[in-house]
Amino acid sequence: MRPPASLLLRTFHASRPQCRSKPRLQWPCPAAPRQFPKSPRRSLQTSPPQNPPISDFAFAFDIDGVLLRSSSPLPHAPQSLRLLHDLRIPFILLTNGGGKHESARVAELSSLLKTAISPTMFVQSHTPFADLVHNETSFSEDGDEGQGDDNDRRLKDQNVLVVGGDGDSCRRVAQSYGFSSVITPSDLLISSPSLLPFTNPHIHKPHSRPLPLPIYDPSLDPSPDPQKHLRIHAVFVFADPRDWGLDTQVLLDVLTSHNGIIGTCAPIFSFTKGNNRQVPLYFSNPDLLWSSSYHLPRLGQGGFQAAFLGVWNAITNHHPLQYTTIGKPSHTTFEFAERRLREHRQSLLWGDGAGNGGEGRRELRKVYMVGDNPASDIVGGNTYASPFDSSWETILVRSGVYNENEGEPEHKPDVIVDGVWDAVTSALEKEGWAGGGRKLEGQEQKGVWQGLKWGPTKAEMGE
Repeated sequence: MRPPASLLLRTFHASRPQCRSKPRLQWPCPAAPRQFPKSPRRSLQTSPPQNPPISDFAFAFDIDGVLLRSSSPLPHAPQSLRLLHDLRIPFILLTNGGGKHESARVAELSSLLKTAISPTMFVQSHTPFADLVHNETSFSEDGDEGQGDDNDRRLKDQNVLVVGGDGDSCRRVAQSYGFSSVITPSDLLISSPSLLPFTNPHIHKPHSRPLPLPIYDPSLDPSPDPQKHLRIHAVFVFADPRDWGLDTQVLLDVLTSHNGIIGTCAPIFSFTKGNNRQVPLYFSNPDLLWSSSYHLPRLGQGGFQAAFLGVWNAITNHHPLQYTTIGKPSHTTFEFAERRLREHRQSLLWGDGAGNGGEGRRELRKVYMVGDNPASDIVGGNTYASPFDSSWETILVRSGVYNENEGEPEHKPDVIVDGVWDAVTSALEKEGWAGGGRKLEGQEQKGVWQGLKWGPTKAEMGE
């Protein structure tokens, strides 16, 4: 069984790391500079309209720097989502964060943002990894490629290494996806403390588990045996690593091993031979920087990826490293997110029988991608080619990673606004929805929003 085409491994030269703030490809820029209109100030009407029309557009929101900073809502973020909820306009949250199960994270977000959010409205960086459970391993039990029963060779039944996150939280997430045998770097360290002499194993012991098989030790066995010694069939970096030293060493041990057997070391040139294969490596996002509660952007998983590639280059003399990176701005993640959005839209608008009247089942025409990072949110939305023929428009907010004092962003959005409220209401105005005339509480009540009723649009008023 071949893995999905969108997640096939691609070979990259480690001397040209792909986790910089730039994307892997140099996307064409417009010949003429684009103008970035600022949205006027708007207000909030607390009661929803009685019979909102059915929209043919939707929203995708980044979280950190758009809706939250650390665990605190950014100004008017709850009101922005509540407005869309009241108008029954579909939206999803699309983040390069992760480390928790989707159901646990949406419970937190629903409380923080005071809006009901379900797992069907939420895509984390590692959510698409669930689709790899039924992928086939590259190795058979005797080490030869392409042998063994297909059902026995699925990753769900093999040992996989999961890196990142707090404690063993990512192990539990991977198990919930269907991976039955999940190993973490902490498990390896507690089993063999000399694996990294300068790390205190007591820090890792509380969230470690016994290994299913021992690590190969040449002083005890003359040759490695996959039936007797621990073999890793795939590596998944689920979230930002907490112990870069341990995780770097473990990744290096696995990726330079002979067919994934821990404790062995294969000559690098043998990866081009038929009798040895590099263990598949998956990163869940390429973000070099992200917006936290600190006043300056912090290193993200892309920073760890760049650091590891630097070590790999030094150890292997720039031997090509095979790996796959998903998360924004990858096409894989945007397509996965759009499928999730379309499923949610179907349930929201027609799952209860709504929309069967005069307007019918309108197709999704446009998605507004609202983000704070030009190198992930904006370039991803700008370059995504939807297989469903929907168009994506990008809105960059000033409330996160982007700093306009550093000049125009390299990847230009369609609009730049101060925050998420302006992003939502400016898009509503552009779509001709009267809801774009709402104002924030405390401002003079004027504009096109008329109480609980649908007032005329600006075009209908002749403006």
